[in-house]
Formats: sequence, C-alpha cells, structure tokens
Amino acid sequence: MPNQRFSDPVTVFHDRALPELAKPVGYTALIDAYDLKVPLPLFLYAVGPRHRVYERDNWHIYTPRHDPRADLEGHLTFALKYEGLDLAVLKRLFQAVDQADIAGMVRAKPTSAYTRRIWFLYEWLIGEALDLPDAKSGSYADIIDDRLQYPGSSQTSTRHRVRNNLPGTPAFCPLVRRTPALERKIEANLHERASTVIANISASVLARTAAFLLLKDSKSSFAIEGEAAAHNRIQRWGRAIGQAGRNPLNNDEFLRLQRIVMGDARFIRLGFRNEGGFVGEHEQGSRLPLPDHISAKPDDVIHLIEGLITYDHDHAGALDPVIAAAIIAFGFVYIHPFVDGNGRVHRYLIHHVLTARGFNPAGMVFPISSAILERIDDYRKVLESYSKRLLPLIDWRPTDQMNVEVLNETADFYRYFDATPHAEFLYECVEKTIEEDLPQEAEFLERYDAFKTAIDALIEMPDSTVNLLFNFLRQHDGTLSKRARENEFSALSAAEIERVETIYTRTFAD
Repeated sequence: MPNQRFSDPVTVFHDRALPELAKPVGYTALIDAYDLKVPLPLFLYAVGPRHRVYERDNWHIYTPRHDPRADLEGHLTFALKYEGLDLAVLKRLFQAVDQADIAGMVRAKPTSAYTRRIWFLYEWLIGEALDLPDAKSGSYADIIDDRLQYPGSSQTSTRHRVRNNLPGTPAFCPLVRRTPALERKIEANLHERASTVIANISASVLARTAAFLLLKDSKSSFAIEGEAAAHNRIQRWGRAIGQAGRNPLNNDEFLRLQRIVMGDARFIRLGFRNEGGFVGEHEQGSRLPLPDHISAKPDDVIHLIEGLITYDHDHAGALDPVIAAAIIAFGFVYIHPFVDGNGRVHRYLIHHVLTARGFNPAGMVFPISSAILERIDDYRKVLESYSKRLLPLIDWRPTDQMNVEVLNETADFYRYFDATPHAEFLYECVEKTIEEDLPQEAEFLERYDAFKTAIDALIEMPDSTVNLLFNFLRQHDGTLSKRARENEFSALSAAEIERVETIYTRTFAD
C-alpha cells in the first residue's frame, strides 16, 4: 500500500475552522489525503489532544484513544464505525485508489466485518468485482449501521458475507442520519395523530376542510415560485395534487405533471432538459449566469430520474414515509430535470409518497406547501445545505444562450447526498399541518357554520351575503364599518347590526 501522507493537526480544514488544534480523521482525512473533489460532509471529524468527545461548529472532536492508524484502512474503518456511509466520498475514493489496495486489505483481514463491508461497497459503487474468492467465514454484517443511519430492506450477499441494507441502488441512494430530532418525530406517530384529529370532525366539515386545504396547498406552491397564477390553473394543479399517489412514477407521469403545472406552454419547452440548467440570477449588463445551484447535466438527467423511479418503486417502502418523501422530493429538485415546473412537481412528490404509503388519512391532503411558504427562509436554507457545498465542485462555463454548460462528471453528486436536513425540515412541516392547520381549519368551519345558523335565524339573506357580512366583521375585529353600514348593509337596523356584531363576537371570541 502506498505511503499516503495524512494531515498533521490543523486549525483550519478547507476554510472551515476547527474548535482547537486537532488531526483530521475518517472521511475528512481521506478527502484531504487523496484530494477528493467531493462536497464536504455536513460534519467533519478530528482527533484532539484532550480526553473529551464533543461537537462544535459541525466538527466532531474525538480523543487520542480514537486516533486511527494513519493509512487507508485505518481511516476507512474509523469512518464506517463513527460516521456511517458517505457514498459520494467512498466512490471517489475507490476511483482514486488502486484495486490492489482494497483487495490487499481484504486478504489481510478476511474475517473483519469492516473490510468485508468495504469490499462490498467497492464492488457495489464501482460495478467491478475484485480479484478475490468469495468469503468463507465471518459473521454476517450490515452494510448500513442502523445506529447511525436509516437502513432499507436487507438482502444477503453471500460473496461478502454481509447484509445489503442500503436503501437504494447505485443509481440513486441518498442517506439520512439517525438524529434525536428525527427519532422524536417518528416516535410521535403523526399518522395516528392525524387520524385522531379527524375522528373528532363531522363528515361535512371534514369534506370542506379537505377541499380548503387542497386549494391552500396548490395556491401556496405557486406562491413559493413567485407566481400569482390564474384561479383555474391553481384549481387544475390542486386536482392533480388530490390524485397524488394513484399513478406510479415513471417518465410519462413526470411529463404529465409538468404539462398540468405549466398550463399554457406555448413559450416553454416541455419535457426533460437537453440543455444545461441552473437556479439563480444573471449578472446585470453582461447577462452572465450567477448560479445558486447547478442542475444535473442533460446527459445524466434520464439516468438519474430512472434511478429515482426505481428507488420509489423498490426501496422507499422500507423507510419511514416522511423520510422517503424527503429523499425523493429533494432528490428530484436537485436533479432539476425540466426547464420549468421543477419546484411544483418536487412538492407534489411529497404528497405522492405520503399518500401512496397511507400516511395521510383517506381523502386528506396536508397543505405542506403552505407550511413551507410560512418558513420560506428555512426552506431555502435546507436547499442550500447541499447546493452551497455542491456548487464549488462543478466546473462550468456560460453559453451563448445565457445558460451553463457543465464540463466535469457530476452525476454521483445527485445520486448520493445527505438528506438529513431535508427530512428534519419536512417532518416539521408535516407536524405543523397535523397539529395546527388541520384542526384550526376544521374549528374555523364549525364556528362559521354556527355563525351562519345564528344569522339565518335573525335575518334572511343569501349565503353569499352572509359570507360578505362575515368578511366585513372579520376585517374590523367584529365591528361592521361605517362604509358597510351605509352601503352593502344599509338595510339593517341599528338593533340588527348590534345583534350581528354580538353573534360574531360570541362565535369567534378567541
């Protein structure tokens, strides 16, 4: 094995300051030693001089007794033991080292669970078998350590004597770390909570609540994109969301969704991109692209989308529904396969996964887009949690069409990413819709029905006029304005107005 030089203790690593003088280890050390062009992991690891394990500023600092042997095997073993899998780093590492280095590692320790996991991961990621006989001994080991990351279903590999519980394929396999925040959300059993909430709502109110929340989600999805769409377009997209989960994902389904969301597409090229793509602005004057995110290369789009489709069909079912929805939806938006319509289809995919998995109560769509719109800054930060680390790794040049052309190989960056921030954010949005939006909207409709019943008993007026009266009262905290008294409701007596205001206050007091 070559004498690869690993870093001495440092105070700064790739522009990221350490909490103290410490030696990079695990993936951090391997990225530096092999000059791997990969997005830096969200968390970096180092060994400090003190006998205290702690976390600060996205650094995990370990003690001298954790210091691995300063070679490929030592740092790989540390990474698998303490960090879990980073498939993008592993693939680039395996491409950088000699096959003989990995094979020699396995021959030297054929029964080691770590070397057999490394062996399997090499062949799984690179797609080439090492010159090694099948393993004859050693206890079967899981590829994903479920103490660190969420696994998929398990398949035995007798060649390596491991259980492949990776939640995906080499074509698409983002991973999610097991965090206290996610564990609390999963244990809260929000699916059961939603069922409890709707059990206390009458059938008529529930139907109207579902219709309102569906429209609210559609309207919010356009608002996130900065579009004030026509009402018929919002309703059309709302109907599509209401059918989420019924059709299996495939290329035709993606194209159908894009057609629905775009409406009049005379000036937009529909279908999968055959040109570069980016999210961002153009420089004033020169019109040069100023990307915040660069989409997958057009030549990679179909392969990546096919990987995502296979993931949805064959692997998402083994994961928690919200985690699976985050992986599929954010994986899609990073690929950005269309010229336009990506954002709304991305949010549709959340509904697709949750509904297909039975997470939503029947006939109910959670207004996820509304929750996202209320936390739009957090949403952008979650998107940037990967885009900002990815952007420096993409070699691109501007085109004559004011677009970008990617010059290096980037497909793996869209196949393998840490979707933990995305899953945590989505769970927070789902929780809000169940704990707040759903019961609050149902309660509002019940109160409105009580208000309307009381008004009908006092004065005969059309439903539309009752609604107008309600809106005037709501706008002025339960008081009918002078303008409304003198115009729309001039026919009401002073005593009737006083009574109407009393009904509103009593019904909507809190």
